[in-house]
Formats: sequence, C-alpha cells, structure tokens
Amino acid sequence: MSAGIVSGTDETGKPEGPREPGDSAEPSGPGESGESGESGTAGEAGAGETSRRWWNRPHLPPLLAIAVVAAAAYSVLGLVKLATFRASTFDLVIFDQAVRGYAGFGPPLEPSVGMYYGQGMDFIQLADHFSPIVALLAPLYWIHDGPETLIIAQAVLLALAVIPIWHYAERRLGARSAYLVAVAYAVSWPVAQAAGFDVHEAAFAPLLSAIMIERSDVGRMPAAALAAFGLLLVKEDMGLLVAGFGVYLLLTRRRLYGAAFVLFSLGAMVMIRSVLMPLAGSGETGFHWAYGRWGQTLGEVALGLARDPLGALWQFVSPEVKVDTLALLLWPVLLTALLSPLTLAALPLVAERFLADRPQWWGPEHHYNAFVVAILFCAAVDGVDRLGRWLGVRDRGWFRGREARRELGSHWAVGVCLIGITLIPRFALGNLVEWSFYEGDPHVAAAREAVAEVPDGVVVEAVNHVGPALTSRTTVLLWGATAYGSPWIVADVDRWTFPFPSHDVQRQRVEQALREGYRKVYERDGYVVLHRP
Repeated sequence: MSAGIVSGTDETGKPEGPREPGDSAEPSGPGESGESGESGTAGEAGAGETSRRWWNRPHLPPLLAIAVVAAAAYSVLGLVKLATFRASTFDLVIFDQAVRGYAGFGPPLEPSVGMYYGQGMDFIQLADHFSPIVALLAPLYWIHDGPETLIIAQAVLLALAVIPIWHYAERRLGARSAYLVAVAYAVSWPVAQAAGFDVHEAAFAPLLSAIMIERSDVGRMPAAALAAFGLLLVKEDMGLLVAGFGVYLLLTRRRLYGAAFVLFSLGAMVMIRSVLMPLAGSGETGFHWAYGRWGQTLGEVALGLARDPLGALWQFVSPEVKVDTLALLLWPVLLTALLSPLTLAALPLVAERFLADRPQWWGPEHHYNAFVVAILFCAAVDGVDRLGRWLGVRDRGWFRGREARRELGSHWAVGVCLIGITLIPRFALGNLVEWSFYEGDPHVAAAREAVAEVPDGVVVEAVNHVGPALTSRTTVLLWGATAYGSPWIVADVDRWTFPFPSHDVQRQRVEQALREGYRKVYERDGYVVLHRP
C-alpha cells in the first residue's frame, strides 16, 4: 500500500483524514468495529482529523458558495409566490402567527387553525403539530415581522444541509465527488418542493438529520444525540426517524447508542402524542389522525400492523402514486441508498405517510419528502462506498484499493448530479427560469387592491391565497364554509380555492354575508371585500 493511501490523500495530494474502511485486509463499514462506534472511517482515535473544525477547512468557501446560491434560489421561489398571491393561509399564515406569538414572548397562538377546527382564537400551535423548534425563528421577527422572514429562514435552513452532507461524502468519496453530491442535494426535488410550498417545520429536518448522521460517523455521539433531540422538537412523529436511525446504529454494532436512540425517541413520541399535545388541546388522537383502518391509538395501529403484515405491505405500494414517489426518491441517487442500512432511518416516516388514508401525503407535490431527503443522500453515499468495498474484496484484478473505489464514487457522483439537474424543470425550481412565474396571474392587481381595502389591526376572513398578504398587519382567519362573524371578509368568487368544494359555494357564502348585514366595499376580477360596520 502506498504512503498516500496510508495517510489519506485526495486527488490533489492534500491530507484528507484517517484511513478509510476497506484499506485494510478486512474492511468494515462505518462504525462496525465495536460498541463505541470506532472504525477505520470515523472512530474516536481518528476523529481528530476527520472532524476538524468546519470553518478551518480549505473547502469551506466553495461549499458556502453552493449554500448561498441554493438559499438565494429557494428564497426567490418563495418570495415570488408570496408577492403574486400563490402562497396560502394554510400553511404560511399558520407558522407566521405561531412565530409572532413566540416573538412577543407569548404563546404560539394560531387563530386561523383554531377557528377552522372549532377550537377558538386561543388555539395553541403545539396542539396542531408539536413543533416547538420554530421558536428559534422568533428573534428574526424582531428584525422584520412578516412571512417574508420565514421564507428566507426556511431557505437558509434547507441550504445549510449541504455542509454536513458534503463532509459525510468527502470522507468516503473525496472532495470533488462530495461537491457533486452537495449540488445534487441542493437541486433535489424534495428540497425544491419544500421551498416552493409555503413554510413548514420540515425546513429543520434536512440539516438536523444530516448533522446527526455526519457527527455519529466520526464518533461524536454527544453532538449526534443533540441533533436527534432537535429532531424530536420538529414534529410529533420525528421519533420514528430517530428510532430508525437507532436501528441503523444497532445493525452497525453500536448497540448501546442504538438502543438508547430507539428507546428514548419512541418514549418521547408517546409522551408528546399522548400527554403534551392533549394538554395543549389536541384531544386524544390529534387533528391529523389518518389511520382509522388500523386503529385509533398508536398501540392499536401497532397491533393492527402486526396482525395483517401483508395488508400493510399492499397498502404501502397501492395506489400507484406511492410507487412513483418511491422511484422518485431512489432514482436520483441511482438506487445506491438501498445498499446501506442507513436507509432504515427514512423508512418509518415513509411508511407513516403511505399507510395513512390522506392522498396528499403520498405523492411528491408537497413538502413531506424533505423530511427524508438528507438521509437518503447520505445512505446513497454509504451505499456506493460499500459497493466499492465489496467489489474490492472480490478482487477481480481490476478493482482494488481506495483509488479504484473513489473512481467508482466519482462516476456515481457525476451521475446523481446530472440526474438532479435534469429533474429541475419538472419540479418547483424549474419555475425560476420561466418569465410567467414572475409576472403572476392577471388577477394579481385586483388582489392587491382588495388587500389594500382592509385596515390594519382587524380580524379578517381571507381566501386561502390572500391571507399571507394580510397576516403581518391583521389577524387572518381562513375564509371557508363556516361563518366566523369577522368584521372583514376577502373572497375570490371566480376561482376555486381550499377549503371550498367549488367557487359557486363562495358565491353563496358572499350572498349569505350580504343578507347578514355585510356591505360590499370592493369588487373586481372576482375579488370581493365585505365589511360589517
């Protein structure tokens, strides 16, 4: 073995870190050499080099450049949709109201959700989804109080995940390949869809899950555990993700840590769903329970799945949209995620969606896939590295040593980067190169005039796509089939919008409001503003 391989150098001859798995006669996977997680890749003994402070790395400037460009693209995507009335009350206004509550050192009230569920104006966000981590965004509202702040913050959070993903890939594939992996993540469709659909707690998941994986890979388990704890504060079901990661640790012979991750995360999830959320006002099963076929509680669901595993397997792949989503998740990484046990960390969250009876959870349209995208990229990197080591062990005379494995990894990285780029036009980032995206629909001018008719500080029932334009200066409720008696109403009777089954129902609601004493103060291009003195 050459001196360069022993010391660990990249293609330029610069030091990269400790010897990787597979350089010895008996290669082993990351963390597979014992209870402590020590291995040729990232054990405590070799962590000094691989876990060098990120800001001292010579690769940090170009890596930050990737993150900055990505954050700028995500921000433009969200801000343009907000400015052209394509954002929505559900969910941008929801998070704006919650963060504004935290910023004012009060409870995270969500009157829009509370009135929609019949729970009143004092409804607490933690009863809707357990996402206390969004309180970290509250100080940003002291700078600018409005949904634009949330859009930019989400863009930055999504983009920052390229840093731990790059470090994880660099140790296995080399710096050049890691850059390609970072770009592939930045243009990936799950991230694009999250950035293009309002603001959600999912923005925290890629960064925290990537940190959890990357830090555990170098034996820094306290940091990994801290990231895992942060994930538990993202949403009430994130215990499934952390438990899946614990199973991965168990399979890679880090049994003590694996057992701790599994037990703590599942216990925390039960506590959150069964105690904390009901205390906040969610009721026994919460407002988003979608597993009536399997049971009404977590325990009943677990028993139901155990009794009918074949039925669960069939529901996992039926209807066909679920298979399409799985293909879209795995194809951009050339299926190599299937070669890594790390994929088990993503499996529980995917199963949670596919076993539910909510069609909007099954497809690629919204933000749900952002919860697992960083895991799948790291798993794919681990998978191609394992493939290289397996081929090296077989030793066919043409595939030996670290350089050959990295050559395989470099070809794979080029492939995933190209696939990610080719998928851009199909998803939200493709809008950035279309001029019509920036112009918006012809009715935007009327929407702006309608919004201007509503004074500051009032309660207003606004149609779904108008609420975000009013939330920074009014208390917005969702205009729907139920009358809340608000003094102001903004309707759009020419277009269908959630939650109305048709725009005709909106017209009926407007006529009903006029009979109840409202008067019309504005009407143009379908937009109607009503006020009751």
